[in-house]
Amino acid sequence: MAVSEDHASCWVHKDLTVTTKQIQALLTAARASGGKDECQVRLTGIEREYWMGTEIGKLGGYTFQGTVTAGDGSNRKGGKMGAGYVNLRKQRIRQQRTVEHEEEGSSSNRPELAAFVLALRGTPVTKPMLYLCDNQALLKAVKR
Repeated sequence: MAVSEDHASCWVHKDLTVTTKQIQALLTAARASGGKDECQVRLTGIEREYWMGTEIGKLGGYTFQGTVTAGDGSNRKGGKMGAGYVNLRKQRIRQQRTVEHEEEGSSSNRPELAAFVLALRGTPVTKPMLYLCDNQALLKAVKR
């Protein structure tokens, strides 16, 4: 569920019965003010089924025996592109770099490549690494 000025929706399985109390709890949570919550991945009980069904779960990220790192880019105010990465098991290790060249427009290719290089530098050569990203230029560069 995400904040939307128009509406929000919550999809459930067709065989699931949702009570009025549950709907009210969702509406209360959606209307609550406050900062962004930190995501807590719990791989036990019913939450395991949820997390294993996400993109990272289906790619084997939660059961991968090496380093699991994710990177992404962002368009900051003023058209300045940036990118960063995070090690999903050691979340205190975070790196961010900002590209201060407005002429790049909204392309995050160069900053995302830089974030990938930083992630590689921060991972021992002897350790397997799963890197999660959504940048086509980065994926093509690595494929070569």
